Amino acid sequence: MCPDPTGLILPRADRPVADTPTEPESVLLERRVRSFATVQEHYFETPPQIERGWQHHLVDTRGRGYLDMLNNVTVLGHGHPRLVEAVHRQWQRLNTNSRFHYASVVELSERLSALLPDGLDTVFLVNSGSEAVDLALRLAWAATGRRDVVAVEEAYHGWTYAGDAISTSTADNPNALATRPAWVHTVPTPNSYRGPHRGPEAHLYGPEAAAVIADLVRSGRPPAAFVCEPYYGNAGGMALPDGYLEQVYAATRESGGLCIADEVQVGYGRLGSHFWGFEQQAVEPDIVAVAKAMGNGHPLGAVITRREIADAYRSQGYFFSSAGGSPVSSVVGLTVLDLLRDEGLQDNARTVGAHLRTRLLRLADKHPLIGAVHGSGLYLGVEFVRDHETREPATEETAAICERLRELGVLMQPTSDRMCVLKIKPPLCLTTTSADVFVDALDDVLTHGW
Repeated sequence: MCPDPTGLILPRADRPVADTPTEPESVLLERRVRSFATVQEHYFETPPQIERGWQHHLVDTRGRGYLDMLNNVTVLGHGHPRLVEAVHRQWQRLNTNSRFHYASVVELSERLSALLPDGLDTVFLVNSGSEAVDLALRLAWAATGRRDVVAVEEAYHGWTYAGDAISTSTADNPNALATRPAWVHTVPTPNSYRGPHRGPEAHLYGPEAAAVIADLVRSGRPPAAFVCEPYYGNAGGMALPDGYLEQVYAATRESGGLCIADEVQVGYGRLGSHFWGFEQQAVEPDIVAVAKAMGNGHPLGAVITRREIADAYRSQGYFFSSAGGSPVSSVVGLTVLDLLRDEGLQDNARTVGAHLRTRLLRLADKHPLIGAVHGSGLYLGVEFVRDHETREPATEETAAICERLRELGVLMQPTSDRMCVLKIKPPLCLTTTSADVFVDALDDVLTHGW
């Protein structure tokens, strides 16, 4: 009812970005379509104009609050005051690039390597997950002198040339499998719910993938690397079959290749039970790619590897990332690690995630549209099917459910190549109360329709 008084209080130069819209949201959307490449899609058919966030909530320009159940980038939550203060303080002091010498880039590198197994002691700082995966592949190429790479089907690894080349998700690119470069070789999706090997038969995926690597060796094309998300994110947040990475890593190393863990989505305590996804598989990679949670929305990523692998990159020249490891970026990375520790967010992901998963399993008993509940901690997926025997994906229903959830104040999106899985990856500060709000809203939609 009250117009925004900011213009009366602050001079124009000091005014923040207006939270009160000066034009209808539909007009802003039309402007976006005209000026912003439309291939950069937006959530929802009629998206709300989001201008504020706090913890695990977002607020639109109408003052409507939404429960944010999908924003896995902001691991701490939105608007964290300690992070805001740390960034503000560092911006006032200095921001430059990592070829200058300053403390924060050293401290962040030391903190990262201390979180990983002994030997993974050398850090590259970059701007994004795509850049991290791209660099991880280039390191493997330089260290092995080979080019071929083995990747898992139905996976996403980034938008750089190399990252896109090994991304096999047809949801992101319908022609993904048909347009892979000749140096990319794929192994079958280790999906224990709907793949060819289900339930107790899922242990067969490991030997199957190892056989693909052995065939490459016999054909004279031993791989430089095997790359995989240690916890299957793009397919809906599901665990790999027990022992899968142990078998595939062994086959890769026997061939002389390196093992790359893409921890961009699952790392940093999201699983609750483990800080890194590869720990759940009881393996140690040769190269780890990190991003997303590392910067809580600030563009920050890393590649951590062994010294001899990092040194091999000298054969390609030298490496430099303009904003990777800048003073501000390094302070962001350090502050995120501090807050993960001080606020017990991994423990929160474990306890709240367990509560959420239990409630979702109960919901599955009530609603036959739910075929499975995947995941661990706050890395979950609810898969919708039209038939429990055929497991026909309920793609259209999932899209409609997400739209109806938005109307009820919950932000959710579909994932997987079939787009029939709810992508449940909220900030790690999610509370039990808010988890219940989400489940109750989903129950309402499944009960009364969408």
